[in-house]
Amino acid sequence: MGKKTIYEKKGGIAYLTINNPEKANVMDDDVIEEMGQEYKDFWEDRNMRVMIITGAGGRHFSAGHNIQPPPDGMTYEDVRQDRIDQFIWPPASAINGRMPSVDLRSGHDFPQIWKPVIGAVNGWAAGAGLYTLLTTTDIRIGCEEHARFYFALLSNRGGIGSGPTVTRLIRQIPYVHAMKMLLTDSPVDANEAVRMNLINEAVPHDQLMARCEEIANRICEMPPIAVRFLKEFLVRGADMNTDQAWHLQWVFNHLVGQHSGDSDDATPAFLEKRQRDVSGDVRGDSQNDTVGRNRDERGFLTYDKFG
Repeated sequence: MGKKTIYEKKGGIAYLTINNPEKANVMDDDVIEEMGQEYKDFWEDRNMRVMIITGAGGRHFSAGHNIQPPPDGMTYEDVRQDRIDQFIWPPASAINGRMPSVDLRSGHDFPQIWKPVIGAVNGWAAGAGLYTLLTTTDIRIGCEEHARFYFALLSNRGGIGSGPTVTRLIRQIPYVHAMKMLLTDSPVDANEAVRMNLINEAVPHDQLMARCEEIANRICEMPPIAVRFLKEFLVRGADMNTDQAWHLQWVFNHLVGQHSGDSDDATPAFLEKRQRDVSGDVRGDSQNDTVGRNRDERGFLTYDKFG
């Protein structure tokens, strides 16, 4: 059986496509595992500066998790008990029974990655498809013709969901819009989603990827270490009071200034009115500063002597 995602890299942009169109790009276990590995690769590849997530075809971004009858030999009660067991006694370093791919707080399925992620919403984003947009993506562009945004769990599953839609939606869009969308459990189209501040823009289908790439290429022009810390600050700082957030911003800015090689060329480039170097080098991470240092298979520095 072939892969159910497509993962490509072009320049500094990683492209992740949910490729399960015959089943509305639902996120079954195979899709989730593949996406987890691809998120991990995106984070660890320093040449990748931004990701674009989309769905195959022109009708579905993702219709959510795969809803299937229990496997042969299991009852619905068996499945329920298995989920409870995994919640109470998950494997070490797992969340709800799954290994996290990048950031631990939102679980394996919906990671937050400290690099920018753009959602190219080509069709329905329902259930876990909406989770992904609310948690993993930072910038969202919707297809005017086909994009629909749908909570789906209240009317279809009779619950409020174990995924983060309710928690995040009420924090990302105005109160009255979140309440209407959730309590009526009605889908909204791309233009309404723009009005609600759920997505940034709505564009024609044939312009969707081009617009996302335009934004991605602009981000690629930015200093990547500063971008990485800016995103982390914006996410973490949102839960802090003003004094705490300002302190964290100051610390992160100091880290960027002291440890990013991109800082070296910032002032000269400004004064000389030229494009600055944004190679993303970590200061001291050059060939001239490797005495006694090697990296293990995980990429961590090891020291065999001191020089």
